[in-house]
Amino acid sequence: MQDSDFLPFTRPFIDDDTIDAVSEVLRSGWLSSGPKVLAFENALSACLEGRVVRVVNSGSAALQLALQVCDIRQGDEVITTPLSWVATANIILTNGATPVFVDVDANTRNIDLSLLESFITINTRAIIPVDLAGFPVDRDKLYEIANKYQLRVIEDAAQSLGARWNKKPIGSFGDLVAFSFHANKNVTTGEGGCLVMSNADEVELFEKLRLHGTTKLTNGLLDCEALGGKFNLTDIAATIGMGQLTQLEKFNKRRSELAKLYFKYFNQSLDCSLPLADFEQTNWHMFQILLPPKLVYKQGRENFVKGMRKLGIGIGIHYPAIHKLTLYKMKGYRADSCPIAEDIANRIVTLPLFPTMQDSDVIRVCEAITRVLQPMIEDRV
Repeated sequence: MQDSDFLPFTRPFIDDDTIDAVSEVLRSGWLSSGPKVLAFENALSACLEGRVVRVVNSGSAALQLALQVCDIRQGDEVITTPLSWVATANIILTNGATPVFVDVDANTRNIDLSLLESFITINTRAIIPVDLAGFPVDRDKLYEIANKYQLRVIEDAAQSLGARWNKKPIGSFGDLVAFSFHANKNVTTGEGGCLVMSNADEVELFEKLRLHGTTKLTNGLLDCEALGGKFNLTDIAATIGMGQLTQLEKFNKRRSELAKLYFKYFNQSLDCSLPLADFEQTNWHMFQILLPPKLVYKQGRENFVKGMRKLGIGIGIHYPAIHKLTLYKMKGYRADSCPIAEDIANRIVTLPLFPTMQDSDVIRVCEAITRVLQPMIEDRV
């Protein structure tokens, strides 16, 4: 098999116009934060019905600074899901607070909001929900609970740019909303992220925090008023983002078409669990299936991943359960505290899905899954 025949689970697409625009920035001599960053923020704001958007160099930075904006500190508790990229919980620790993991719903694979209230204590200050694979958390129920207990909501919408809730774009409403522009996201800047805000004072604080808490003075000097960090986005990255943003609708439409093909051609006799077939709200950031439980626990998911790779198909695993990672076990989190999330994390695999895939690629993946899983199932029997 040649490298050109290998189908990765994701692949970013940068068009020639964007590459040319980046070349212009490189020739301009202004490479760090400048006019392109401002233009990108304005373009994002337009996509999110006029809300204030400020960009940073990663989605993780957006979450970290959002917690600082909310004055989350040592002794505070922040509720979140154990089924996410580890940064979702790590940034809570970084701010000195304690992550509180609530198990997920088996169907949506998002935080189970029916359990949430039982985890709220006098120390709870915020909730960080995650839209896994671009499938939105129930915003109505989420904010009903948050408002009842006067909690801040920091939406980890890293994967859900272009997704909707009740026909409104995720990020066009709500408290604080963080997006990621990592290379595997629906819109990429290579590395990058942003926070969507409404409160003018919080916007001003965020702007300071993303560049070491500094403020430029009228005499050309600067002052430092808060402990921030180096989180600013470059004009190079912002230029890539602007080129990507103009194609978001087209990208997400194609992702939806590919997802429909997966549902059409997937071999249902393999006893895998497919995601919810939501073609109204999700942006289909990822197409994730759950392998059969008996097969996984007997033969191991790695055999499936290796088998698919031999057939030229890359498979992702998103994500291991956070509370079972070494750092969190060292901090006393029990490995059996979120059984549904743990089961999903043990069985989940991410299939190839990106806008430049061909219809035939989906068929190839589905046929390969049957070739790999069928013998494993027969061996189990």
